[in-house]
Amino acid sequence: MEQELILDVSHLPPPEPLERVLAAIDKLAAGQYVRMLHHREPFPLYAILEDTGYDFRIREGQETNYEIFIWRRNDTAAAAAVQSVTGSRDDTST
Repeated sequence: MEQELILDVSHLPPPEPLERVLAAIDKLAAGQYVRMLHHREPFPLYAILEDTGYDFRIREGQETNYEIFIWRRNDTAAAAAVQSVTGSRDDTST
């Protein structure tokens, strides 16, 4: 099982990026996270994630303008995996 699920929505028109990431995170298994690649910050997504039990981290992208890492709140394995990729200790960027 892959720990990181990459979702490139950088060339999709709204509301497809939001719809696709919500579908992807709904299927996350323990220890998995989504790395969403986007050309802009998806501000409406952040409140949805907070309200539905997900943590996230945002960083400047290597392949696109933004990378948003998303995992289930309290999933310590996924949080540790994101930390190892991003090098950040914070649980969220909010």
